[in-house]
Amino acid sequence: MWVEVDEIFKNYLPYYFLVFLPIFIIVSPVNPVYGASEFPVYRMQHYDLHGVSHGCRSATVNLEAKSLTGWSTSRHCVVTRLKDINVDHFRNIKSKAGALLIMLPENWRNLSLEDKQNYMVLENSMMIQDVPIPVYFAEYSPRLDSVISELSYSISANDMSKSSLEALMSSVSANGYQISVSVGTPAIQSEAKIATIQGYLPGYSLGGKTPTIAIVAHYDSFGVVPELSFGADSNGSGVAILLELVRIFSNLYAESKTRGKYNMLFLLTGGGKINYQGSKKWLEEQLDLLDGSIIQDAAYVMCLDTLASNNSIYMHVSKPPKDGSPASVLFKELKSVAAERFPHTGVDGVHKKINLADDILGWEHERYSIRRLPAFTLSSLKNHKNFQRSTMFDTKDSLNTKIIADNSKIIAEGLARHIFGISVGNVLGKSWDVNESHIEAWLNYLSIQPRSPQLLSDKDNVLVNSLKDAFNKYLRDVKVSFVVPDKRDPDFQFYKITSGSVHVCSVKPAVFDLILTLVIIVYLIAIYLFVDKFPVVYSFVSSLTESKKVKAN
Repeated sequence: MWVEVDEIFKNYLPYYFLVFLPIFIIVSPVNPVYGASEFPVYRMQHYDLHGVSHGCRSATVNLEAKSLTGWSTSRHCVVTRLKDINVDHFRNIKSKAGALLIMLPENWRNLSLEDKQNYMVLENSMMIQDVPIPVYFAEYSPRLDSVISELSYSISANDMSKSSLEALMSSVSANGYQISVSVGTPAIQSEAKIATIQGYLPGYSLGGKTPTIAIVAHYDSFGVVPELSFGADSNGSGVAILLELVRIFSNLYAESKTRGKYNMLFLLTGGGKINYQGSKKWLEEQLDLLDGSIIQDAAYVMCLDTLASNNSIYMHVSKPPKDGSPASVLFKELKSVAAERFPHTGVDGVHKKINLADDILGWEHERYSIRRLPAFTLSSLKNHKNFQRSTMFDTKDSLNTKIIADNSKIIAEGLARHIFGISVGNVLGKSWDVNESHIEAWLNYLSIQPRSPQLLSDKDNVLVNSLKDAFNKYLRDVKVSFVVPDKRDPDFQFYKITSGSVHVCSVKPAVFDLILTLVIIVYLIAIYLFVDKFPVVYSFVSSLTESKKVKAN
């Protein structure tokens, strides 16, 4: 009998079946479908400005995932929902954890004003801190939400309310996750270029020099996440209004009889969100020309910035204009138009001196004021530090198109009254009035794509070319100039890697590996002893069987 059983083990029942099959069953996840998942993620801002690094400086992640309250060391990647993290949490994480992955709310583009305000405070805090660890954002996903829930509600081995045995069993039975983002080391964008587009409408003059009105808007946006910074209001609204002014006044200036007494210069500048680098470089090129520049004869420079926030228009100035000056006359015309046609909209002035000790300017007009040009910014925001100017929550869904339509009509009519010297009635009338659908179309186009400066710095950017085509359609002498960072002492530098993919793999904790190893060792020893000592076992069992038969007889 022993010979037959021995032959079965040697020839018909391979050892690996007894040894490895139970191990595979133990190690395999309960649901293999959820063993690993992949999600698109977007990296936090990373750039240098005036030699100072901003944003996170690392990108690669390969760490164990932990919840917002369960992490403890730099070997952990904290995975959490945006609604659960605050400024104190972030300050602690970026100093002691290994990485941070934040999941955005399900409908993050259309949140309540209160929620947006809270998130914008966190955004601003993240950008002003030194962040050495990788920080990524992911849009809502049911699977990622499930992972966060598992991490948050799993029973901790250190839970003092449980017995030692219960804590140990909880640790063994719990599922963990490994977070991996393999994107390499962020490298400097060596050929980054920031484009500034200019176009011109000549005014009518009987003789001598014709003064110029310059209208400026920067077209880029800003937020803590470059790939999610759509800037619908800041500064999509400013660009949309400028392009509508281009359309209106190009029609008026098409005939010599209807030209105004001012030349009109239109500028769409790049690098507005990095201290107005486009305007800075453009001014240097224009004012240093030996044969002079049209901007030297500017009656004023009007900058447009964030004009869809509320029913208010503020004229921000570095130096209050003198009575009777062109800027002062325009301000009065704007107030007059608002009072006559839009009484719910207020027009007020805000005076803020330029602090030359500050590295960052508050408004774009300050670039021109520093060069002694009369300049101001029109905005719906009263304070340049308003978080609405630099947030990823500035989306088209949050805009009130009625507000931007009203504000654009006030600006267009006030500007027309000043240019043509008419202070009563509607200069533009119905035929030349603001076309709301035109503004809406540009807002839609601008706000469907992220416009963070580093995303627009390639050689033939689609957005820049579209804006240039719009200028070519209506304006003369359209030109594009570029800002390139100096290789020896760059004012700014952009870094690659703004997005990637995160791999979330289901793993067991280290204590599970230890216990599993011990179980496998015991199992192998038992199998070995069972096979090696089978004759003894068989004899013992046989003797017991024979004893029972004897007693039965």
